Amino acid sequence: MKYYSLKNSNISLAFNQALKKGLSADKGLYFPKKIPKLSEAFFQKINKMTDSDIAFETIKLYVGKSIKKSSLLEIVRDTLNFNFPLVKLSKNIYTLELFHGPTLAFKDVGARFMSRCLSYSLKKDEKITVLVATSGDTGGAVANGFMDIDNIDVVVLYPKNKVSDLQERQFTTLGKNIKAISVDGTFDDCQRFVKDAFMDIEINNYLNLTSANSINIARWIPQMFYYFISYKKLSELNKKLVFSVPSGNFGNLCSGILAKKMGLPIDHFIASTNINDVVPKYINTGVYTPRASQETISNAMDVGNPSNFVRIEEIFNNNYKEIVKNISGYKFSDTETRDAISCLYNSFGYVSEPHAAIAYLGLKKFLKQKSSDFLGVFLGTAHPIKFKDVVEKETKSTIKFPNQLEGIFSKSKEVVEIKKFQEFKSLLMS
Repeated sequence: MKYYSLKNSNISLAFNQALKKGLSADKGLYFPKKIPKLSEAFFQKINKMTDSDIAFETIKLYVGKSIKKSSLLEIVRDTLNFNFPLVKLSKNIYTLELFHGPTLAFKDVGARFMSRCLSYSLKKDEKITVLVATSGDTGGAVANGFMDIDNIDVVVLYPKNKVSDLQERQFTTLGKNIKAISVDGTFDDCQRFVKDAFMDIEINNYLNLTSANSINIARWIPQMFYYFISYKKLSELNKKLVFSVPSGNFGNLCSGILAKKMGLPIDHFIASTNINDVVPKYINTGVYTPRASQETISNAMDVGNPSNFVRIEEIFNNNYKEIVKNISGYKFSDTETRDAISCLYNSFGYVSEPHAAIAYLGLKKFLKQKSSDFLGVFLGTAHPIKFKDVVEKETKSTIKFPNQLEGIFSKSKEVVEIKKFQEFKSLLMS
């Protein structure tokens, strides 16, 4: 398998090369030269396969010879060492809980897979610095995934006062090889700083850089595991499947579409967003207009210029008709989100955080317009404890602290605050 830049199709890199680079020198995202098709035999036996076996059979097609198969299987098993419960709420609505990993967020899968692949791919005495911008959960997942891995330093950038205290603590209290930088701006500013660092000749002469955002193929592609695991559990119901994905940078939704292109029988996708609705507006109008992000209670989705949407366009050959045939898009306000958290608790006894609540609203809106042939799954991407104040207010209940967070509030935060890219550059160069 080879990868090319979405800005230069003549580039041809193996998986391990694209993994290390993160972003092409022309600021293009890497994309597989071919989307492989899975055999009918694979889907016929999927019910008898373990989650790790399913993941291995799908990801090996993208890794190729970059990682020895026995080592890749070990990486996959280590990545998926927690559960992905599928919870039935009604006759045709399920939620897939992706937050039972070490940092209580769906991004644990991509971060753990990438960190292990990168560690495997580094040559003896080769050192690398991982840059990651976060609007919420990415920072914690990446920090945890790379913690204490030899020859790898991690730098996490996040918008000042725009992530929850718990989310912030998950990457500012670790120390060691994890450095946290608070940016006086938005997530889009953080993401721009990361991209500008990749383009800076002086920085790249001094440091070996890669990115751990979903712009990196090793963070983006393994998210397709969720959809295969869900299908394994639901395939016997013989219903048309629709997935509602809470969407910010659109890596998760894009990986689901990738799985469909590989042959996974998913009928439709829903891009459910907060008021940062650049993609739903495009789906409904055909006009794509990035803009500054706005702050909401579903902060991981506060993205005004989603990086991964260009990959979605590439999958569909920039064919607008194909995009809207496969994806619906809806936006919801904070008020609607709060009401949905309350509704899920009062109607089903289910405790949901803001991002999953938005995905639930998107699914409900879609199912209301369609026939009963559809079976809908909305993704739960973060544990409700991360949004404790909002969730407890709307459910009038108390959330129990998970074991993964034991002792986190007794640790001190270590943060450097910056405003401009030049300050970020100086920190990296020092």
